[in-house]
Amino acid sequence: MNEILQYTLQGLAAGSFYALAALGLAIIFGVLGVVNFAHGACYMLGAVVAAVLQDLLGLNFWLALLVVPVVMFVFGVMIERLLVSRLIALDPLYNFLLTFGLTLLLVDLVKRQYGVSGLPYTRPELLTGQLTLGALRLPTYQVFVLAFSLLVCAAVWLLMTRTRIGMIVRASTEKSELTRALGVDVNRWVTPVFGFGIALAGLAGVLAAPFRAITADMGSSFIIILFAVVVIGGLGSIVGAVVAGFIVGLVEAFGQAYAPALSQIAIFVLMALVILVRPAGLFGREENA
Repeated sequence: MNEILQYTLQGLAAGSFYALAALGLAIIFGVLGVVNFAHGACYMLGAVVAAVLQDLLGLNFWLALLVVPVVMFVFGVMIERLLVSRLIALDPLYNFLLTFGLTLLLVDLVKRQYGVSGLPYTRPELLTGQLTLGALRLPTYQVFVLAFSLLVCAAVWLLMTRTRIGMIVRASTEKSELTRALGVDVNRWVTPVFGFGIALAGLAGVLAAPFRAITADMGSSFIIILFAVVVIGGLGSIVGAVVAGFIVGLVEAFGQAYAPALSQIAIFVLMALVILVRPAGLFGREENA
């Protein structure tokens, strides 16, 4: 029983990274219709920026949770204004290729600057060790990652459902054309929404920094799984992105524990089964499929 709980926590902690990043990816796709292939690179960049700021300025983990998303938001705004917006009126394939090229550029720049061996990152002392709950011993950092990610997802949900700005963005995400028909200027939200989505990817990267090796290639496999998460949850579905992120994290954790050779395959088998039963995803709308 303890073993199952251990793997469950591990899966939910891994799912936290997917949920946060997929949340940003789903919002960007819903409002802009852009499949942002550079999302994995932005996740990597968030971890790299956190490590570099710690090395150069002594910026600790707690401040990095605040500063790095702001830096990534500004970076996202610049990318949208300088690059993405110029192709937004064209076939979505053009922006997909643009973000794919941006991924290659960012990965190569990080490799040239910091090499391929990885950057060190010091885990905060407060989050080292384990929590003991009876006979169960849980890694403190994994518990923190799960709790923090749930808090952020809940905050985003409240923003989307309890504020006027959030309702406009959510309506634009789920029914963009209808929202425009009602007289809402969706275009004015495009730039900040893109920046917000990139900031969430950067935040996931900061959380991953003390937990995973910080390398230029850390976003490569991440983005592939992230696309599976978004498809399983439903393209453009905010709730679906979060729920699917945690589901995929659990599938990955139990797969690595009981069938390591099949752990990655299991995720895409799950995606195929979901598509067969619900082509629009678990929370997607059939008419938007």
